[in-house]
Amino acid sequence: MHLWPKDFAAFCRPALHFIEENFCIDFRARPKTSTEGEGRIRMEGEMTNIVTGSKAPGFSLKGLDGKEYSLGKLLKQGSVVAAFFKISCPVCQFTFPFLDRIFQRYGGDGVSFLGISQDDARSTKEFAEKYGVSFTLITDEKNYPVSNAYGLTSVPTILLIEPDGAVKVSCMGFVKADLETIAKQLAERKRITPAALFKPDEKVPALQPG
Repeated sequence: MHLWPKDFAAFCRPALHFIEENFCIDFRARPKTSTEGEGRIRMEGEMTNIVTGSKAPGFSLKGLDGKEYSLGKLLKQGSVVAAFFKISCPVCQFTFPFLDRIFQRYGGDGVSFLGISQDDARSTKEFAEKYGVSFTLITDEKNYPVSNAYGLTSVPTILLIEPDGAVKVSCMGFVKADLETIAKQLAERKRITPAALFKPDEKVPALQPG
């Protein structure tokens, strides 16, 4: 049987969807982006991943509470922890309770947390309730403009962004040391003694790829 390219794409789509849903790998095309005005993203062509030292692209998305959240406005208040995720991703499910633990200790007063969901609002709300996520969640479901702007190749992807827009920590998947670094950096910003992020009796791997 010979498949033309269009037929072949249709043939492969279910398999790609299964891999994407179960292994947290993103096969979406990623056009290049540039920021255009406050919180606006314009798609232009090819682009690269955001890594430590890079400038975080601006964006503005609606939260589950119906409010609009702009990265630029939040950065004027202080640092931002931005965490991209997909509700079906097992590593996201494992990671987000620890992120919420960081938020409970260091969030507020110049430190904002944003969970950026690649799913719809209803499913995202159910995720938050199931895994105990109490920080702000916003949705990036329609054509994934922000996920594409950041060149995501997997989730979770967690970024600590400085007030000047520079990425201080870039974490892909679950990386124990990176989460501890984020907690330590936030403790230093608040001039408080950092508490242990992980409990002695918790079995936490050093690394769990997304």
